[in-house]
Amino acid sequence: MDYLLAELLDDVEALVTCESPSEDLEAVAASADVVARVGEKRLGVEPERVGPVDLRWKFGDGPTKVLLLCHHDTVWPLGTLARKPFSVEDGVLRGPGCFDMKAGLVMALHAVAGLEDRAGVTLLVTGDEEIGSLNSRALIEEEARGARAALVFEASADGGALKVERKGVSMYRVRVVGKAAHAGLEPERGINATVELAHQVLAVNGLGDTALGTTVTPTVLSSGTTGNTVPAAGEFSVDVRARTVAEQLRVDAALHALTPVVSGARIEVEGQPNRPPLMAEASAALFERAVAVAASLGLPPLAGVAVGGGSDGNFTAGIGTPTLDGLGAVGGGAHAEHEHVLVDELPSRTALVAALVADLLA
Repeated sequence: MDYLLAELLDDVEALVTCESPSEDLEAVAASADVVARVGEKRLGVEPERVGPVDLRWKFGDGPTKVLLLCHHDTVWPLGTLARKPFSVEDGVLRGPGCFDMKAGLVMALHAVAGLEDRAGVTLLVTGDEEIGSLNSRALIEEEARGARAALVFEASADGGALKVERKGVSMYRVRVVGKAAHAGLEPERGINATVELAHQVLAVNGLGDTALGTTVTPTVLSSGTTGNTVPAAGEFSVDVRARTVAEQLRVDAALHALTPVVSGARIEVEGQPNRPPLMAEASAALFERAVAVAASLGLPPLAGVAVGGGSDGNFTAGIGTPTLDGLGAVGGGAHAEHEHVLVDELPSRTALVAALVADLLA
């Protein structure tokens, strides 16, 4: 089937021009309405609503054979569209969330629409991926369990490469409780949470292991109330990425074992591993299949790379379902100001996905 570029662009525009920051449930629910409308137009049937922001198209009466996994939430706050409007110029499509991953979602819809037989296909579109998929994880795992393959429509890596390995993701908040005092009159009577945070940030920063690819990154930090008060409390967030479960568990144990340095300070650690690693063996056979399909279509050879970012594909791989990621748009700039999609790649990439799904169903 020829995938008409004009129709692909129309649908991407419809999704991108409905802003959907993950934390704004009302906005994401409105985006779900747009996705449902576009999907019904292309697939001929309404989706099943699974909660206010998740959608599911399930074809055939039997179990899911191939799961197509997408999300429609983005990292961009409301109002971004006003300064970064949807545009297509010189073969480049721009707009908040276009690359991650609304163009990929449109590709999935068109790929399924082009199948001669959809029986065994489930298309799942969630609305909280960018904040950890806390509400949709059980649904994702339920749909993936027992499937032949989970195909994830996150954006491609550089040059259109597929993502054959992803690090596991863990998220934490380290909170310090101290004691307030006047910073000028009697600072010695306080317990300085900022000083304790400084010790803990350095300790946490040292938990990574470059040789094993484990990164432990202190991120957002806050402490204190006023400039002349010894801070009574503060906290910082920690982002952990690891290639193996063993490394995730090592860092988890170390974080929960943090001890205070400043006398009288108290440390509270919240968090745990969020996404297991997508190991290379989970994607190897599917990648080889995709390479063969691309060759049969006369498309350029596919590359596969390992990346640090997590996706819902980590969940499907974590329960043992063969998983291939990065099947979405070709472009760049996920979560960045230069986010963009290469327009000319959309039809051929959609054709690749459709052919891969048909091959898996056969």
